[in-house]
Amino acid sequence: MNIEMTRFKVKEGKTEVVDEWLKFLNENMNDVLVTLEGERMYIETIFRETLNGDEYLYWYSVQGEGGQDVDESEHWIDKKHLQYWDECIDTNFKPVDLTTEVVMIPEKIRSVMTV
Repeated sequence: MNIEMTRFKVKEGKTEVVDEWLKFLNENMNDVLVTLEGERMYIETIFRETLNGDEYLYWYSVQGEGGQDVDESEHWIDKKHLQYWDECIDTNFKPVDLTTEVVMIPEKIRSVMTV
């Protein structure tokens, strides 16, 4: 199981597009959830923060082994998601992987996640 949280910087002037992106994901959650199955993504959460005038998105995920990479997906929702990604995420900023220190998942839930 891979558990991670990564910070990505949003390009300047893209706040409204990020608003649209997150709204798009929320409004199409049924299709989003379908794509997570192929990725073996058990949990994926996006957090948002403005720090010192810069905007960041954080991806928190719990993923099983052997899932499909989102870049390989042919699903329309993933294609649209990646279009937003390309428009909004600043590739000049090196993503920051936060360090996992403690994982608290009860065994009865963990056993179902790794099936």
